[in-house]
Amino acid sequence: MKIGIFNSADGNLMNKVKKILDDLSVESKITNCEVMPAELDFVLVAGGDRAILNYCHAIKDFTVPIIAISESDFTGFLGQVDVKELDQAIKRLKKNDYEIDEVFRLSVQVDGKELEPVLNDVAVFPRKSATLMEYILKVNGRELWHDNSDGVILSTPIGSTAYCMSAGGPMVLQNSQVFVVVPVNSVDNTRRPIIVPNNVNLEITDILCRYLCEVVIDGGRRIRVKTNLECKKYEYPVRFIRFTKNFSADLIAKKVKLSEDLLNMPASAKLILKTMEYEGPLSQKDLIKKTLLPERTIRLSLSHLLSHGYVRKKTSLRDARQKIYELRI
Repeated sequence: MKIGIFNSADGNLMNKVKKILDDLSVESKITNCEVMPAELDFVLVAGGDRAILNYCHAIKDFTVPIIAISESDFTGFLGQVDVKELDQAIKRLKKNDYEIDEVFRLSVQVDGKELEPVLNDVAVFPRKSATLMEYILKVNGRELWHDNSDGVILSTPIGSTAYCMSAGGPMVLQNSQVFVVVPVNSVDNTRRPIIVPNNVNLEITDILCRYLCEVVIDGGRRIRVKTNLECKKYEYPVRFIRFTKNFSADLIAKKVKLSEDLLNMPASAKLILKTMEYEGPLSQKDLIKKTLLPERTIRLSLSHLLSHGYVRKKTSLRDARQKIYELRI
């Protein structure tokens, strides 16, 4: 059995994974997206949800099944195997005691230019917030609606529990063969979230706004869009290794619990979570600058988030005197 370890940003976790495999006498190799040996049986992606998303963006043809590895103090939603349980997972791999879950991705074109495949969602928003954007939604070339709203989100089932859910969309079981379309704060209350088969071609066309508009893929990379976004089912799915049969239902249950907790969370803490979701790990000084909240409010909100396990604190690699806060969800 030959295993590749994806070279993610989380070097400490990657080294832990490598040591465990070496102790088990499993042939492994640290690799990256540019050099992915075809003879590998599995690829371990060590890191949080962002590492998994980055890997899914970079690899076009998923012939090698992947296993998402995380740590117990990082409670993302895509990682399934805790690094402490990796030895047991390897034993199950050797016994063929697992299932392969094929999860489809989105093929994305912006103004005719092909982008990397997307796992969770694609969103279109004006660059300046609180600004209406006009657009037409088409399904297989046929106009479905003409809308004015803050933006629109196109999601896969696995992405339905991410940004899509926060914007009022439905949660969909992962193996459902559908797309979810969610208009965000439309001026027309008939523009409700809709579910369509994933064998259709979706278009957001005739985009008009007083300001520049951007396409946001999986909550990360932003690309300027002039008039047209086109999405369809990508040719190659992601092949996840699963050791539990109810992963999709468990994922939704986990999201429901988080949503219940968020209802009782201070507004300032919610703002900090959303800021870190878009910006990544930040210092307390960075959070004050980006949220415009008072220092005392930031300090109290971070204390709340730390105590409830939503963020974790670590020492900055650039300055050992400074603490960095990052999401654990």
